[in-house]
Amino acid sequence: MTASPVQRRANVIGLGLIGASIALALKGAGWNVSGDDTRGPTVTTALDRGIIDESGLDVGAEITFVAVPVRSTTNEVLRALAETTGTVTDVGSVKTPVCRSVEHPRFIGGHPMAGSEFDGIDAAQADLFHSAVWVLTPLEGSDDATFAQVNGIISSFGADVVALSPERHDELVAVVSHVPHLAAATLMGLASSRSEEHAALLRLAAGGFRDMTRVASGQPGIWIDICAENKTAITSALGELIAGLSNVRDLIAADDHETLRSTLQAARDARSNLPTRVVHPEDLAEVRIPIPDRAGSAAELFTLAGELSVNIANFEVVHVAESNRGVAVVLIDSTKSEIFRGGLIARGFRPSVQALS
Repeated sequence: MTASPVQRRANVIGLGLIGASIALALKGAGWNVSGDDTRGPTVTTALDRGIIDESGLDVGAEITFVAVPVRSTTNEVLRALAETTGTVTDVGSVKTPVCRSVEHPRFIGGHPMAGSEFDGIDAAQADLFHSAVWVLTPLEGSDDATFAQVNGIISSFGADVVALSPERHDELVAVVSHVPHLAAATLMGLASSRSEEHAALLRLAAGGFRDMTRVASGQPGIWIDICAENKTAITSALGELIAGLSNVRDLIAADDHETLRSTLQAARDARSNLPTRVVHPEDLAEVRIPIPDRAGSAAELFTLAGELSVNIANFEVVHVAESNRGVAVVLIDSTKSEIFRGGLIARGFRPSVQALS
């Protein structure tokens, strides 16, 4: 008689929108999930709804996800490392403070680029991370096994993994997430103030305005913490945005229609070239890369892929018996295979590429 497989076990600290959605995604994949939250009623709700199986932390859990506000993340990561024996990752949108404070072989920083205009456990969705980008922020000496483990688990949620250094992550997310939120809040404030003079204004607010300002519905308290933790990158990106808007204002004032047209066309072209997720197996190529058996090798491959805008659809490391080397096997969009191959060769790797079709 075949023995039943041992159920995998995970912890989630913080049962808001992201934490509860992670718990649901894990449960959907057959995991036993323990949950912890400073708000006792939230834990009770999670238990009652079957979002988690147990309250508190499971000491022997394979992985612990820390999903708390960014100013509390470092302390909770350290607690998880002290009170459990498994891997620990977090989901905060600011990475440098926690990653540079917690250089531990069982910790890998992370940030799922997913969310909802609704907040809290009531808005949790098991498929929230499907087709979303999930950034991992390993350090130079991060443990390959830890990185591969976290990558495998979050990939099972349907997420696309991108690896960046913590500092690079914070610079980029300031541009694509933090500043857009502040810009949306500012624009919403402008429209609101005008609506006092023109009652019909907000009734006309449809289409693009609603799309652009949707993120302004986020919880203010969360954003106060984000702005404090990522102040340097956010203020720098805001300066660039202000300069860009000033330039557009001057073009309009000067009736410089041709330059304005070029500016708008460049933005349209850039928008149409935003990357999309690889979904068809026939569009994939397998890249096999011999790597040394040392900390940081796998993270280096992911970081290079991120720099080259190469999406890694699947990743695993195969260790070679009686050798200090392994082979990283990755699946990528076949149209990017030569770019990735060239980048790997430039870094001293010797990859082989084979189309799956």
